Amino acid sequence: MHPHLHTKDNAACHDVMTAFEECHARGFLWKSMGMCNELKEELASCLRAERFKNQKTNQNNVADKKAIIRQKWKEIDENS
Repeated sequence: MHPHLHTKDNAACHDVMTAFEECHARGFLWKSMGMCNELKEELASCLRAERFKNQKTNQNNVADKKAIIRQKWKEIDENS
């Protein structure tokens, strides 16, 4: 099961998501004939780019937190 698409993390892909949902709303034959495949690939690319951007932000945040922890341990060691 996939996560919800319309979230604050995926705001940059909102237009592509809407177009993809409209394509699917046209009916079963439209989907089964592959008329939405291009939009699906575009949506996957957009979501992948957003995920990578979020991962990079999270990695930077973790690096900052680790630096703070190392500094605090260094102060503890110096004061002991």
